[in-house]
Amino acid sequence: MALLLRSVLFNLLFYLTLAVYLIVALPTFAMPRRVLVELVRLWANTNLLLLRVICNLRVEFIGLQNIPRGPLICASKHQSLWETFALITVLDDPAYILKRELMWIPFFGWCAWKTGMIAVDRGKRSQALATMTERARRELSRGRQLIIFPEGTRRPPGAPQSYKFGVAHLYAEIGASCLPVALNSGLFWPRRSFLRYPGTVRVRFLDPIPPGLDKQTLFARLQEEIESATAPLVAQGKRERAAAGYPD
Repeated sequence: MALLLRSVLFNLLFYLTLAVYLIVALPTFAMPRRVLVELVRLWANTNLLLLRVICNLRVEFIGLQNIPRGPLICASKHQSLWETFALITVLDDPAYILKRELMWIPFFGWCAWKTGMIAVDRGKRSQALATMTERARRELSRGRQLIIFPEGTRRPPGAPQSYKFGVAHLYAEIGASCLPVALNSGLFWPRRSFLRYPGTVRVRFLDPIPPGLDKQTLFARLQEEIESATAPLVAQGKRERAAAGYPD
């Protein structure tokens, strides 16, 4: 019952906070882009605070020293809604690669446009890939970090991997380093569930992969490194959940 009550309270405050920040963001449309980026970062940190206070859900970022300065492709495991905002808190000037439909959401889509997020029309395939690459090149030229979820959609912990080749194309065409990111967020903020379990979301930033590899080599290496690092994080998280009385 306590888990249910905490989860309901957090979700109410999560969406209320989002609405408040979207309203506060309106004047920033007449200001430099970076002002809104910092406001989004504040919103993300507010969410992490609410999770810690209400749900006793904490975060541990491991390997922050592996994040290089400047332009970067950040390729992250995707298990939950959690990482769609939490990664903002540790990157200097992130730009998400996201599906075009999200840009149609009132207020949210406007903010995504203003902050220079990169929308992809998945239905256009090769044309979408070319457009994404051009936009990504432009944002990287500003010294930004691209956040991409190579699996394309959220996958529950332990599900078979399903990586899309777009990340390898982007890496080869742009010539930037690629930072693999492993995590276990899906154990504590499951997809398609409003429950928020207590524990510690662990995010591991691995050694960056330097530019210059061919697409197939990068694609295979990225999958192997992310999956190998994710497995022990998931195992650790499952032990933590079981100890708290929430087994699978």
